[in-house]
Amino acid sequence: MTTTSCSRTHRHRVTSTNWTRAGTAIIALLENEPRFAAHSAAFYWPMRGEVDLRPLMRAMLRRNISVALPVIVEKDAPLEFWAWHENAKMQAHAVWDIPAPAEREVITPAVLFVPLLGFDEQGHRLGHGGGYYDRTLAGLDPRPLAVGIGYEFGRLTSICPQSHDMPMDAIVTEKGIAWHNG
Repeated sequence: MTTTSCSRTHRHRVTSTNWTRAGTAIIALLENEPRFAAHSAAFYWPMRGEVDLRPLMRAMLRRNISVALPVIVEKDAPLEFWAWHENAKMQAHAVWDIPAPAEREVITPAVLFVPLLGFDEQGHRLGHGGGYYDRTLAGLDPRPLAVGIGYEFGRLTSICPQSHDMPMDAIVTEKGIAWHNG
């Protein structure tokens, strides 16, 4: 069994009460870290047990912070981040059928919140295997503050990163924030 499938299996064993508790703790950490309060932030639409940051997305909108969601415009290419607001019309896009804004209004985020299945002590992450975030981070200039969001049970000794794997600047779990770059 691969590391990614082990992490997915463990997610399915977590109760909804524990999901809620962990998600609430993660959002509190994110709200209280001044480095995450930038003028623009890109999030993700939660799927497959990922931490649901939609309450934080709404809170940032109330503070006049631009919020965006990733969109796969072309397979195996970098992501674009399209503006999102609570009443945005959504549609499923491309490869994963993940809801994203229907209207293309590209935002370059200062902070990028990235879902993760697993992570290691060097800030590398395991995702769902498409490589979209790695390609995106490699091509963005300036690079946004990359913040991996996941659960503590996803902590690994090493993900055995490959040369194209882009480390996160920080990893946030219900146990705290671990800074890796800067």
